[in-house]
Amino acid sequence: MKIGFIGLGIMGRPMAKNLVKAGHQLVVFDSHKEAIEDLVSCGAAAAANAKEVASQVEVVITMVQNSPQVRRAVLGENGIVEGAKAGLVFIDMSSIDPMESKAIGAEIARYGIEMMDCPVSGGEPKAVDGTLSVMCGGKKELFEKYYDMLMAMAGSVVYVGELGSGNVAKLANQMVVAINIAAVSEALIFAKKAGTDPKLVYQAIRGGLAGSTVMDAKAPMMLKGDYKPGFRIELHIKDLSNALNAAHAISSPAPLTAQLMEVMQFLKAEGLEKEDHSSIVKYYEKIAGTSIVK
Repeated sequence: MKIGFIGLGIMGRPMAKNLVKAGHQLVVFDSHKEAIEDLVSCGAAAAANAKEVASQVEVVITMVQNSPQVRRAVLGENGIVEGAKAGLVFIDMSSIDPMESKAIGAEIARYGIEMMDCPVSGGEPKAVDGTLSVMCGGKKELFEKYYDMLMAMAGSVVYVGELGSGNVAKLANQMVVAINIAAVSEALIFAKKAGTDPKLVYQAIRGGLAGSTVMDAKAPMMLKGDYKPGFRIELHIKDLSNALNAAHAISSPAPLTAQLMEVMQFLKAEGLEKEDHSSIVKYYEKIAGTSIVK
C-alpha cells in the first residue's frame, strides 16, 4: 500500500519505520529535514510538503502535536486537501480534541476525503517495537479496510465508534493514566514518610488489586529518579487540556482530571515539562519534604 506519513517526531518516526518494515511504500514529510532523511535511508520517499504527500498516495496519516497542527496539515497552505484526489482517506493518529476531529472531518468531506481518528497509547517504547494500542473512530468499513495496515504499528487496534470516538477513548486513557501515576506517587511518598521502604511496598502491592500497567511502568522510574521521557509532562498537559475542554462541552464532571492538570502546571512552572510524566512524584516530594529515591 502507498501511504503518506506527516509528522516524524518521537512517536511518528518509529511508527513510519514500522510501516516500511511491513512492506508499505511511504511518502513522508516533516518540518525537520533530519527526520525525513532518516526515513529516506530506510526506504521511504521524501515530499516537500503535505500537498505533495497527498498527491501521490491513497491514504495519508498524520502524527502531529495537537489540533492546530492537524488542521494546518490538512487545510492550511500546501495542505493535504490541495493535493488530494477524491477518495483519499485521511487517518489522524495525533491526540486531539474529539470535537475538532469531527469539525475537520466535516470540512474535508466537501473535497471527497474521508477521515478516521486513530490516536495511540504506549509512548515511544511501544512505538519503536510496534505494540501501540490504537483507538479508532470513523466508518466501520474504513476501519476494516485499514486494520492490517494499522496493525503494522500496533499490538491492538480497536474500533470505538463514529468519527471523534477514537480521541474520546484516548482522552479517557490519559485521564486514567495521570490519576494512576498520582495515586502511585502519593502511596509511595506515604510509605517513605511512614518509615517503610517504598520499593518493598511497591513489590508487596503490585501483584494485588492495586497493581497496574501504569504502576509497573512508572514506579521503578520514580524509585530510581529516572525521568527520561517516554511521555513528556508538556504532552500530558495538552491531553488533559483537551480532555477538560471536551468534558466541559458536554457537562461531564472531571474533578480529578482538573486537579492533575494543576499538579502538572506546577511541574511546568518548576521547569520540568520536558521530563517524563512519572515526575508527578516530584510534586509530592516537594509538598511532603522527602524523596523516595535512595
